[in-house]
Amino acid sequence: MMPHISGLELLEAIRATAHLKHVPVLVLTASVDRETKPEALQLGATDFLTKPVDRAELIPRVRNALQMKACHDQIREYSKQLEQTVKRRTEEIVASRLQVVHCLARAADFHDDVTGQHVARVGRYAGLIGEELGLSPNEAHLLELAAQLHDVGKIGIPDSILRKQGKLTPEEFAVVQQHCAIGKSVLDRQDDRRWTPNGELSDTQSPQTEEPSTPLLHLAARIALSHHERWDGDGYPSGVAGEDIPLEGRITAVADVFDALSCKRYYKDAFPLSHCFDLLEQGRGTQFDPVVLDAFLRRKEEIVGIQVALADSLPRTP
Repeated sequence: MMPHISGLELLEAIRATAHLKHVPVLVLTASVDRETKPEALQLGATDFLTKPVDRAELIPRVRNALQMKACHDQIREYSKQLEQTVKRRTEEIVASRLQVVHCLARAADFHDDVTGQHVARVGRYAGLIGEELGLSPNEAHLLELAAQLHDVGKIGIPDSILRKQGKLTPEEFAVVQQHCAIGKSVLDRQDDRRWTPNGELSDTQSPQTEEPSTPLLHLAARIALSHHERWDGDGYPSGVAGEDIPLEGRITAVADVFDALSCKRYYKDAFPLSHCFDLLEQGRGTQFDPVVLDAFLRRKEEIVGIQVALADSLPRTP
């Protein structure tokens, strides 16, 4: 019964103010209207007393309200700390996942790659192509990570074949081709096949797991299996063609071939960049998806920048 604004209107305003909404409010009133008390409690009053106020009653009511507020603050602070802990642990898990991806990619890299930075460059190229084709930043980043695992299956191929400096025999090349299926079996939790020391998949099954692959590993498995397929259907291991090849496989195919052409390998010297781009053009519509190739070429300046930034160190001794 105050002038200009009633106590109930003031209470409503307090509860509508973010930094005041949890402040204890005791309503003291001389009103004898039976509807006032339930309305005040409905609006968020902590307690309700009628005048004249008895000191012996008011003090414990205030104490109880403050104790409730202290409990609320404690719970809110605990929730805040718990949220920060969850956030920190989540960041640690994400960082660990990235470290595992990089370690696994580097394991395959050291097994096969004389260039040192091959997997990192292929990942960056694939991410750029994905961006150019309209993938979201998160999708492009996931593609960049997954593409780094494209050759992980080579850990199942004998060194004598991978590091051979001369031309491979048809039988040796057939063994190398197995790295696509091996890579999928390494990365896909649902693939229960194993491989032999000769790089051939066997019928022996690994223990079954009900855990599904993560989006990253699922994408990486698709890339590992499909990055050597060709637009015209002349690739391996499945010989699929055109848009039947997963987009991520078509993207990684361009990135992988460009890096192989532009860098020194056991069996060849690096080609000049202009010649590398010419060779890619020659594969338009046969080896490569024209749309993907165009997206790659539109980012040519950034591609060259990545190659410079991730230039190889001295070649490792075979």
